Amino acid sequence: MEIELRNVSVDIPIFNSQGRSLKKTVIGFATGGKIGLTESGKTIVRCLDNVSFTAKSRERIGLIGHNGAGKSTLLRVLGKVYTPTKGYAKIQGKVGSLIDISLGIDGEATGLENVFLRAALLGIPKKQVEQELDDIISFTQLGPFINMPVRTYSTGMHMRLAFAVSTMITPDILLMDEWLSVGDQEFQRLAEMRLNSLIERSNILFIASHSRKLIENCCTRVIWLENGRIVMDDDPLKVCSSYFC
Repeated sequence: MEIELRNVSVDIPIFNSQGRSLKKTVIGFATGGKIGLTESGKTIVRCLDNVSFTAKSRERIGLIGHNGAGKSTLLRVLGKVYTPTKGYAKIQGKVGSLIDISLGIDGEATGLENVFLRAALLGIPKKQVEQELDDIISFTQLGPFINMPVRTYSTGMHMRLAFAVSTMITPDILLMDEWLSVGDQEFQRLAEMRLNSLIERSNILFIASHSRKLIENCCTRVIWLENGRIVMDDDPLKVCSSYFC
């Protein structure tokens, strides 16, 4: 199990920028990355800039930095959603993401039907879903509402269903954008236990967060990003002491 990024940059093109004041501004670093021009004069935002690191088995890596620093873009590269504009990315292993746990939920389908729909999107075999179905239904605490259309659910009920199915995965590489908060205090306790179990089943964890306590307690290593570049990559206590000072 291995991840290697070598001089990775990600440029996002800005179309129809000719009619805006963007090109008239000073090209440089902004909150969301570096605004620049290609050789052909097209406007781009460089969201990641020359990022290099490796990650190995059993590492728990926290990503910190201000909004727009490049954390979500890096997670999308690791999830193979974005292909680097420049550089080399080697991602070896099955990737699981908890970034958008409601993806694929159909409001017109019942909760039970959505268990199978969401699981199929995650690549979970139907046989596994059938084996774990009773536990999933019990965990959601939806009772008879499991057979009702999801459009009748409250936000909390919807999130419990999505969370229960999404955490069935057993990935080699787990990607998270902040710690998931779902339900009331009692359900939150159960969800945290389920989440910790998922993390233990995973080989490598990447979690983006603004919580110093979470990063220091959960991670074995921290990467600090600003303007799409790595500022520090070290022990959690060292990086957090510099970033949160």
